[in-house]
Amino acid sequence: MLLEIAVKLAAVLAAFLVLPLVVGQTEHKLMAHMQGRLGPMHAGRFHGWAQLIADGVKFAQKEDLVPDDADKPVFKLAPAVALLPYLLVILFIPLGPGDLVGANLDMGLFIVVALVGVGVLAVLMAGWSSANKYTLVGALRGAAQLMAYELPLVLAAASVAVAAGTLSLPQIIEAWNPWWLLWQAPAALVFFTAGLAEIRRPPFDAPIADSELVFGYLTEYAGLRFALLLLAEYVGIVVIAALTAVLFLGGWKGPGPESLGPVWMLAKTGALAAVVIWLRVAWPRLRVDQIQALCWKALVPIALAQLVLTTAVALAL
Repeated sequence: MLLEIAVKLAAVLAAFLVLPLVVGQTEHKLMAHMQGRLGPMHAGRFHGWAQLIADGVKFAQKEDLVPDDADKPVFKLAPAVALLPYLLVILFIPLGPGDLVGANLDMGLFIVVALVGVGVLAVLMAGWSSANKYTLVGALRGAAQLMAYELPLVLAAASVAVAAGTLSLPQIIEAWNPWWLLWQAPAALVFFTAGLAEIRRPPFDAPIADSELVFGYLTEYAGLRFALLLLAEYVGIVVIAALTAVLFLGGWKGPGPESLGPVWMLAKTGALAAVVIWLRVAWPRLRVDQIQALCWKALVPIALAQLVLTTAVALAL
């Protein structure tokens, strides 16, 4: 029993450390080709594959600076608060059938959605404690954005839970049917869009808009703490992509034997992560008012309508 728990924790920790780095490296290379500017190509010889490692070494060598007027305990704690919820979320994401999940709880979806919402605390802590007007404005933008998009995110997830009749993520995959691709398509679009806003990825990156706020709530961070906050962003990409795959794309289900389940799960997560990267290159940043209008005038009504439809169908069946 203890050995099984240790193996699962080690696997979750490995995924937490490796997958975001893979996504980060993929983003660098995809953006390079999409924008026609290849950037550094010498580290590691072949296609600059070791550049991400070189960047990590660079961050580790940078001086750890803390502003004189900052609230130092809060300032230092913010990166950990940004990272820890995503590490816990990965515990509940099933990689394949059977026991290929860190923790299988009946309330898994409820816990996951609650943990994703903790990110707003890290944003507020980083922005307020830095004693900088730009970081404070970025934190307030981030808080307003994250609290608004929590509603459509939860409503879209609730639609799937009603359709499956359970809050357990593995059981949601078991209940999934291919026709959900059409039936739950509006909820999938809302969930994925709200997830992008929750992790503050373009086009929802107004809280760290460099042209207005230097780098928003991250402005005063340097060295490893800055690297940890960037890592939290890439872990967020993995988490949102994986949750979208689990809830709306059948998770580990796919053609072939169940032994290919982990392959299908990773493939779906990777494809959705590539969409997140593509949106950064292809879509312009939304203004703060546009971000709020999209949430309250489009995503919330769509999510509510989808939840009502799903409830009606579930009762009829």
